[in-house]
Amino acid sequence: MSEEQHLKEIPAEANEPLKRPSEGKPDLGEIGHVDKKLKSDAEEQKKFPKRKVVLLMAYSGKGYHGMQRNVGSSQFKTIEDELVKSLVKSGCIPENHGTDMKKMSFQRCARTDKGVSAAGQVVSLKLWLIDDIMEKINGQLPSQIRVLGLKRVTGGFNSKNKCDARTYSYMLPTLAFAHKDQEKQDDGYRLSKETLERVNKLFTCYKGTHNFHNFTSQKAARDPSARRYIMEMFCEEPFIRQGMEFAIIKVKGQSFMMHQIRKMIGLVIAVVKGYASDGILERSWGEEKVDIPKAPGLGLVLEKVHFEKYNKRFGSDGLHEPLDWADEEEKILAFKEEHIYPTIIQTEREEQSMVNWLGTLHIHDFEATASGAQNSKVGPQDDEDEGNGSD
Repeated sequence: MSEEQHLKEIPAEANEPLKRPSEGKPDLGEIGHVDKKLKSDAEEQKKFPKRKVVLLMAYSGKGYHGMQRNVGSSQFKTIEDELVKSLVKSGCIPENHGTDMKKMSFQRCARTDKGVSAAGQVVSLKLWLIDDIMEKINGQLPSQIRVLGLKRVTGGFNSKNKCDARTYSYMLPTLAFAHKDQEKQDDGYRLSKETLERVNKLFTCYKGTHNFHNFTSQKAARDPSARRYIMEMFCEEPFIRQGMEFAIIKVKGQSFMMHQIRKMIGLVIAVVKGYASDGILERSWGEEKVDIPKAPGLGLVLEKVHFEKYNKRFGSDGLHEPLDWADEEEKILAFKEEHIYPTIIQTEREEQSMVNWLGTLHIHDFEATASGAQNSKVGPQDDEDEGNGSD
């Protein structure tokens, strides 16, 4: 090989003078430091197993655009935005899981709507079981959102699909039940025993399986998914807060469509106040289109989600815990008393959402009906829990 050929095979950069680290080449010491840190982080994560768990969450929904996160949209702040940020910052999940939630198999029981609160929301996901995990997660969350419990579950667990039933509550001022022509419509109203009995008699009518196509939107009268099973619905004894009387309505069902609960309550209020006859409930389950008012979103709370079939199969197998949260009841009640009830009461006093809504009942035509055939032209809608969609 000639000297000329030999020089051609030597890379050009080999003939250039050596550059100091400060001239653009990385410092080998710095590279070593980065490698050590990455290795240290990887070893730290190996210490903690990545497992499928459920988190019990409570939150006041005021100021948030619902539960479900809209990745890529920062315009509307959601509960899940706060949760994911806290999981990343506390070291429970890697940062890329925050942008692609499928990586951690994330699922929620219910997508509560704008302003709707929860005392017993449950989400399932895979995360690193770091030390003091709940304390670290809560340390990154605002005070109106809290993780109250954590339990291991089976690897294939999905909180939405495994949920047998959901219980919601609805807190409202009892003046909503004052008859429009016979009783005063102000803060001085007090619910009588007779009126409470009538209210509960009407709520009992909802029990069982009925066609609730009139209690949501975009559901055809003959759509099988409009049939829903209600296990119980009742109004509790009233109580006074800040000089105003309130009551809490409880409803338990297998699943609920968008706005279903608010319309169920709205229709009973319309009957008790004297705007509609008792027979409208029976008529609303038929194929005819019935005009049903939707009660305000304020006051609606996801109280509890039920996993009865899962508990029966896995709750006593010695490997997994039953998902009943009995040990967390005190924390749940304390959160409601500190964050949920005061927010509902204060907002009602300041904005009078119920009073303003009651003033619109007279514009509804409760006796008119329209052909169910018109409604049947609307395409099917995905099943959604109460509060899932936009108000």
